[in-house]
Amino acid sequence: MAVVTTKKEAHHLRVKLNRPDKRNALNDEMIGELKHIFRKVNQDAEIRTVSIEGEGKAFCSGADLSYLKKISGNSFEENLADSQSLAKLYFQIYSCEKPVLAVVDGPALAGGCGLASVCDIVIASQKAQFGYPEVRIGFVPALVSAILIRQVGERVAMELMLTGKIITAEEARHKGLVNHIEENVETKLAEYIDLFGHNAPGAMATTKNMIHTFTYSEMYDDLNRLSVVNARFRDEDEFKEGIDSFLNKRKPNWTTP
Repeated sequence: MAVVTTKKEAHHLRVKLNRPDKRNALNDEMIGELKHIFRKVNQDAEIRTVSIEGEGKAFCSGADLSYLKKISGNSFEENLADSQSLAKLYFQIYSCEKPVLAVVDGPALAGGCGLASVCDIVIASQKAQFGYPEVRIGFVPALVSAILIRQVGERVAMELMLTGKIITAEEARHKGLVNHIEENVETKLAEYIDLFGHNAPGAMATTKNMIHTFTYSEMYDDLNRLSVVNARFRDEDEFKEGIDSFLNKRKPNWTTP
């Protein structure tokens, strides 16, 4: 079964995360498929808009258990390559020439929240949840911080990343993470597809690039820098304790340095 499915509807491309039994958790295969898809998007003149959605009850719950087990035993070089791979995906979506919409109809957590946040427009249902709970398992929300701080500011980002709390769609909209909350996300998505479909594609691409020139190079540099932070922290005792406690469903034992 494909971990990511695509469906072209006229000039719109639906990209659907397809691991519903794993709450659409990120793994190497899914990240690789998404990178491949977004490499092709800019080359396809027929595609005017893109949406990222989740199959089943979650948008994307972050990393899955087998992935966490794997990275806890990786070398620094392996973890750096892994972190850089996700950073490249985030940057591909962020810098995509076409409008990219996230349709969030369930939890979007950790790396999954970052995946939604890097899109241009976020449409959420009342069932949507958002959060960066990395600190709860002894990890750091490194890559996603580059996106979050730009979108909501330092004060709100500090609260979300230090507490690790999971917030409702209403709270997320209040804080600037969500554009719209809808009873029917499909209706709002269709409205945007129609709206963007009437606009000149070259003008939209230039407008996106114009907006990104304020932060484009800084975002690229930050994601590279934070990939190193991400990889280094995976070798910390806190991370290993957090992953072990999470996998074994026990309370973590945080020791004071």
